[in-house]
Amino acid sequence: MAFMFENLEVYQKAVEFADQIAALTESFPRGYGFLIDQLNRAALSIATNLAEGNGRFTKPDRRNFFTIARGSAQECVPLLEIARRRGLIQEPAALAMRERLEVIAKMVSGLINGLDKRDV
Repeated sequence: MAFMFENLEVYQKAVEFADQIAALTESFPRGYGFLIDQLNRAALSIATNLAEGNGRFTKPDRRNFFTIARGSAQECVPLLEIARRRGLIQEPAALAMRERLEVIAKMVSGLINGLDKRDV
Protein backbone atom coordinates (compact mmCIF):
# COMPACT_ATOMS: atom_id res chain seq x y z
CA MET A 1 0.00 0.00 0.00
CA ALA A 2 1.29 3.42 -0.94
CA PHE A 3 0.00 5.42 2.03
CA MET A 4 0.67 4.56 5.68
CA PHE A 5 -2.93 5.19 6.77
CA GLU A 6 -4.07 2.39 4.47
CA ASN A 7 -2.43 -0.05 6.90
CA LEU A 8 -4.59 1.17 9.79
CA GLU A 9 -7.28 -1.33 10.69
CA VAL A 10 -9.69 1.48 11.60
CA TYR A 11 -9.24 3.04 8.16
CA GLN A 12 -9.93 -0.32 6.47
CA LYS A 13 -13.04 -0.80 8.61
CA ALA A 14 -14.21 2.72 7.78
CA VAL A 15 -13.82 2.16 4.03
CA GLU A 16 -15.67 -1.15 4.31
CA PHE A 17 -18.46 0.56 6.29
CA ALA A 18 -18.80 3.32 3.68
CA ASP A 19 -18.97 0.70 0.93
CA GLN A 20 -21.65 -1.24 2.80
CA ILE A 21 -23.68 1.94 3.29
CA ALA A 22 -23.40 2.75 -0.43
CA ALA A 23 -24.67 -0.74 -1.30
CA LEU A 24 -27.43 -0.55 1.31
CA THR A 25 -28.77 2.82 0.17
CA GLU A 26 -28.92 1.77 -3.50
CA SER A 27 -32.16 -0.01 -2.68
CA PHE A 28 -33.81 2.96 -0.93
CA PRO A 29 -36.92 4.13 -2.83
CA ARG A 30 -37.29 7.49 -4.52
CA GLY A 31 -38.15 10.25 -2.13
CA TYR A 32 -35.40 9.41 0.33
CA GLY A 33 -32.58 11.16 -1.51
CA PHE A 34 -31.98 13.39 1.49
CA LEU A 35 -31.35 10.37 3.71
CA ILE A 36 -29.29 8.53 1.08
CA ASP A 37 -27.06 11.55 0.57
CA GLN A 38 -26.57 12.37 4.25
CA LEU A 39 -25.90 8.76 5.25
CA ASN A 40 -23.40 8.24 2.43
CA ARG A 41 -21.60 11.50 3.14
CA ALA A 42 -21.37 10.78 6.88
CA ALA A 43 -20.11 7.23 6.29
CA LEU A 44 -17.54 8.37 3.73
CA SER A 45 -16.42 11.20 6.02
CA ILE A 46 -15.13 8.69 8.58
CA ALA A 47 -12.53 7.22 6.22
CA THR A 48 -11.66 10.49 4.48
CA ASN A 49 -10.99 12.32 7.73
CA LEU A 50 -8.85 9.47 9.02
CA ALA A 51 -6.81 9.67 5.82
CA GLU A 52 -6.51 13.44 5.92
CA GLY A 53 -5.64 13.45 9.61
CA ASN A 54 -2.82 11.01 9.01
CA GLY A 55 -1.41 13.38 6.43
CA ARG A 56 -1.14 16.24 8.91
CA PHE A 57 2.09 17.05 10.70
CA THR A 58 0.90 18.58 13.97
CA LYS A 59 -0.96 16.91 16.80
CA PRO A 60 -3.73 19.54 16.87
CA ASP A 61 -4.35 19.09 13.15
CA ARG A 62 -4.41 15.31 13.46
CA ARG A 63 -6.69 15.46 16.51
CA ASN A 64 -9.09 17.75 14.64
CA PHE A 65 -9.52 15.37 11.71
CA PHE A 66 -9.75 12.30 13.95
CA THR A 67 -12.38 14.07 16.04
CA ILE A 68 -14.37 14.86 12.90
CA ALA A 69 -14.11 11.18 11.88
CA ARG A 70 -15.48 10.11 15.27
CA GLY A 71 -18.29 12.67 14.97
CA SER A 72 -19.18 11.34 11.53
CA ALA A 73 -19.44 7.82 12.96
CA GLN A 74 -21.83 9.14 15.57
CA GLU A 75 -23.76 11.06 12.90
CA CYS A 76 -24.53 7.75 11.17
CA VAL A 77 -26.39 6.42 14.23
CA PRO A 78 -29.55 8.59 13.98
CA LEU A 79 -29.52 8.32 10.19
CA LEU A 80 -29.59 4.53 10.41
CA GLU A 81 -32.32 4.75 13.04
CA ILE A 82 -34.50 6.89 10.78
CA ALA A 83 -33.92 4.43 7.93
CA ARG A 84 -34.94 1.58 10.25
CA ARG A 85 -38.06 3.39 11.45
CA ARG A 86 -39.07 4.14 7.86
CA GLY A 87 -38.73 0.44 7.02
CA LEU A 88 -35.83 1.04 4.63
CA ILE A 89 -33.58 -1.36 6.51
CA GLN A 90 -34.49 -4.28 8.72
CA GLU A 91 -33.67 -4.41 12.43
CA PRO A 92 -30.85 -7.00 12.12
CA ALA A 93 -29.07 -4.98 9.43
CA ALA A 94 -29.44 -1.76 11.42
CA LEU A 95 -28.06 -3.46 14.51
CA ALA A 96 -25.09 -4.89 12.59
CA MET A 97 -24.27 -1.46 11.13
CA ARG A 98 -24.54 0.15 14.56
CA GLU A 99 -22.16 -2.44 16.01
CA ARG A 100 -19.66 -1.70 13.23
CA LEU A 101 -19.95 2.00 14.06
CA GLU A 102 -19.30 1.34 17.75
CA VAL A 103 -16.10 -0.55 16.90
CA ILE A 104 -14.95 2.18 14.53
CA ALA A 105 -15.74 4.97 17.00
CA LYS A 106 -13.79 3.20 19.76
CA MET A 107 -10.83 2.70 17.45
CA VAL A 108 -10.87 6.36 16.41
CA SER A 109 -11.00 7.34 20.09
CA GLY A 110 -7.92 5.17 20.57
CA LEU A 111 -6.15 7.13 17.82
CA ILE A 112 -7.07 10.38 19.51
CA ASN A 113 -5.95 9.16 22.93
CA GLY A 114 -2.74 7.80 21.40
CA LEU A 115 -1.83 11.29 20.20
CA ASP A 116 -1.51 12.42 23.83
CA LYS A 117 1.00 9.67 24.54
CA ARG A 118 3.34 10.59 21.66
CA ASP A 119 5.96 13.30 21.63
CA VAL A 120 5.48 14.15 17.95
